[in-house]
Amino acid sequence: MTPSQRRRARRERATKETSVEVELDLDGAGRVEVSTGIPFFDHMIAQLGRHGGWDLRVVASGDLVVDTHHTVEDVGIALGEALREALGDKAGVRRFASVALPLDEALVEVALDLSGRPFLVYEVDPAPGGEAFLLGEPGFDPQLAEEFWRAFSVAATLTLHLRSRSGRNTHHILEASFKGVARALRDAVRVEGEGVPSTKGVL
Repeated sequence: MTPSQRRRARRERATKETSVEVELDLDGAGRVEVSTGIPFFDHMIAQLGRHGGWDLRVVASGDLVVDTHHTVEDVGIALGEALREALGDKAGVRRFASVALPLDEALVEVALDLSGRPFLVYEVDPAPGGEAFLLGEPGFDPQLAEEFWRAFSVAATLTLHLRSRSGRNTHHILEASFKGVARALRDAVRVEGEGVPSTKGVL
């Protein structure tokens, strides 16, 4: 693949609450740079780039003294928009993909479709031990993972199903989720033909 054929995108999102910059190369080598001010979230986004086989740069600043919600959601929006732009007309992509990904005691199932129709099914318990707690400092609320995936799915216009099948450790469950989506996307965006994989002729 020549440099001119590589599927790349750059997105910026600025609001009164956050500022986000995303650079994405779907045909990269897993080189990742992430800085959002939320270390656990950085760790999760890094999984997307590394296990998706992307070159990914995400830099964000936000009103973390208020909450981490705005930053997490806006990164999801900007990253989803970058994915949609990088995919272009989706000619030749595999489109569908699924994976069951384990991380120690945790097992998460992921299925997705680059459908052009945004939809999220999220069945992941943010507090499998019965007690919710924040991860890292500043704290990442595990419930925000669902907000991230919703923002990402809508902005990328894809259908995404995430289901936790087992797990007790919140960190393991969330990390399996991000790695699972990364591996499924790596498969779904793979070019294996020429035409758009839809009877409608467009996705």
